[in-house]
Amino acid sequence: MTASPDKLIRSMHNPQVQFVRGLMKDRAARVQHQLFVVEGIRLAEEVNAAGIAPRLLLYSSQLSPRGNTLLEKFRSRGIEMLELDPELLNRLSDTETSQGILCLVPQSIQTPPAHADLVLIVDQLRDPGNMGTILRSAAATGVQLVIVTPGSVDPFMPKVVRAGMGAHFRLHIHQADWPWIKSYCAGNLPAPLRILLADSGGGMSMWQADLTGSLALVVGGEAEGTDMGSIQTLAEKIHIPMPGKFESLNAGVAASILLYEILRQRNP
Repeated sequence: MTASPDKLIRSMHNPQVQFVRGLMKDRAARVQHQLFVVEGIRLAEEVNAAGIAPRLLLYSSQLSPRGNTLLEKFRSRGIEMLELDPELLNRLSDTETSQGILCLVPQSIQTPPAHADLVLIVDQLRDPGNMGTILRSAAATGVQLVIVTPGSVDPFMPKVVRAGMGAHFRLHIHQADWPWIKSYCAGNLPAPLRILLADSGGGMSMWQADLTGSLALVVGGEAEGTDMGSIQTLAEKIHIPMPGKFESLNAGVAASILLYEILRQRNP
């Protein structure tokens, strides 16, 4: 199935094109092959800057000079490439108009850190945009591990990857259920992680809470919220003060505010 880097592919029925299409559309395929798709020049630059070797790179003649410069960098690293007819790459693209480059990137498989002082747990989150926002804020604030629970949107689906703007290459993202999460938090060294549950109005104000110790912050989905049956005996509730008496913030905004309050308290 290996093609010459300069071979022009015109058919959607090409086996490698079909494989890429499956990864873009199907979560099960991404899990099975531990790969995800990165699309666009900026994200492909992030892949290269992180030193990640794509398993395959698809490109078209629509690439800009900036894109062609990046293409040559990948070519010099021996990355397998296929040239697609521009119309075909546009059909394959998950965006309205392809920028002419698409990479297959391995999902990072690492052992979760045994010593963590800031873990983010994303539970029952359905919206891809909010997931991407949360990952960007997690990367910016130095979160050491992001855990995504079953029932959440796939953090490696194309829309989340685009919204994450490169956060995937700076974070350790782990998908796990609540029994695993409980065990991980309890076994953290040198002390168990304190679990804090973001709540729209319950618990302590984030301005009064001590957020300087080792902790795991749980942010729930917009509609269903977190799975309280799993953590209600372990978690402490925390909320964001809203003097304007607005009911709630979306999960992406709430997670970002809380993460930056944690960062502020730890860096007075």
